[in-house]
Parts: sequence; C-alpha cells; structure tokens
Amino acid sequence: MPVAVNQPRPRVKARRRRKNNGESPRKTITMTSSAGGLVIRKERKKDFRAVENLVREAFWNRYIPGCSEHLVLHNLRKHADFIPELDLVAEMDGKMAGQIAFSRGAIRDDRGEEKKVISFGPVSVLPEFQTQGVGSALIRHALSLARDMGHTAACIYGDPRYYSRFGFRCAEKYDIRTSDGKFAAALLALELRPGALRGAPGRFIESGAFAIDEAELMKFDARFPPKDKAETESQREFMTLVSLRY
Repeated sequence: MPVAVNQPRPRVKARRRRKNNGESPRKTITMTSSAGGLVIRKERKKDFRAVENLVREAFWNRYIPGCSEHLVLHNLRKHADFIPELDLVAEMDGKMAGQIAFSRGAIRDDRGEEKKVISFGPVSVLPEFQTQGVGSALIRHALSLARDMGHTAACIYGDPRYYSRFGFRCAEKYDIRTSDGKFAAALLALELRPGALRGAPGRFIESGAFAIDEAELMKFDARFPPKDKAETESQREFMTLVSLRY
C-alpha cells in the first residue's frame, strides 16, 4: 500500500520497556528526537476511532479524491490475515501522531505453491507531524519486530523513491509479479532474512482485506466529519507510478 508521509531518517534513541513480572515485553519504545518525545506502542481497542480518523486525515485527497485507507484498516483488524503484534501507533508528546498495520500475504508460483510473506499498510502520519521522522521510525521499528518474530520477507506496493531507504527493492529483482502476472515499479520486496526470496518467483497475493466496496466506503466515511474532495498533483503522480507495469 502507498505511504502517506515522505520523511527523513529519524535520529532517535530507543529504550524498550519491559515488565518484570515474567510476562512478555510489550515492546513499547520511547524515543527522543529534535521534534520532541516519540513513543511507539501497540494499538489498543480504545484507539481505533482516533487512529481511523488519523489515517483519513493523512490520506485525504492524496491518491484519489477522498480516500479509502481508513476503511481498509477498519476491515483489516477483523480479517484473518491481520497481524496484531505488528499493529502499532506512534505518539508525539502524548498526541496520536502515526500508525502502521501489517497483514499476511503470499508469493504464489505457477504450480500454486505459496511462500508466506508479510505486507504493511496503511502506514500514515497526521499532517502536522509529517517530515519529523515519525513514519520512518514506525517502519524501522515494525520491521525489526517482524524479524524478531521470524518473518522472512515483505512485499508492499509503494513508491521506490521512499521505500528504498528501508532496503526495499523492485520485486522484479526476485522475479515477483503482481497478482495478474505483471512486473510493476510500485511492487517492492525486502528480505528480512538474507536469501529468503532467492529462487521464489511468483505472483504477490495480498490480503483480501484490501478489497474496497464503494457502497461500504460511502457509508463508513459518513461517520466522519465532512471533508471536501479534490483533484491534486499527488494523485497525478500516483497514477503515473501505478501505470508503470509491463
């Protein structure tokens, strides 16, 4: 999925908070940056509405007039492909600033055999906190957690000019195509374990949670404050990127 931020790599110091009662650590990290204190933690049920509104604000009019990413997140949480351990939010000085969510996907070869991969999206940052390193911190921390959990590879759709800083490369490098068998500039892959994608050609199959029903979107979006839809330059750039298929 596309990202809603374009941020420099953050300069941060991280500290994991651990419980001393024998339970697994919550993997909440506290960071300090030039922008102030940044905390990354797991999303809680009571955060859902605020996070969906954050996603809507971050993506509104960015790739289409309006957006659908807040509905994607709403549906993803209820889907079997959702990975709750990698459902994270970022708070900047106590205010909700960003989020990232992960799902399970697969690379399916010509014989129908599948290699498991993970994917993330939406990942977003509230406009007032963009360009302050929040998005980069979320992505780097989440990918580190994914490695610790044993995940070996990730595939996403996004802008290679942004995601290359995290190690993503065009999936063509690994002979990975879209679900309809095309190479695409926006289809990116990352080995979380060296060699994980070697000899694993096929088609990337993302979670069905990303499918959007327009009637459902209209009904869901009506729950939020009204916003004007508009055509933007970022939409034209997005359409150019997604058209680069062969």
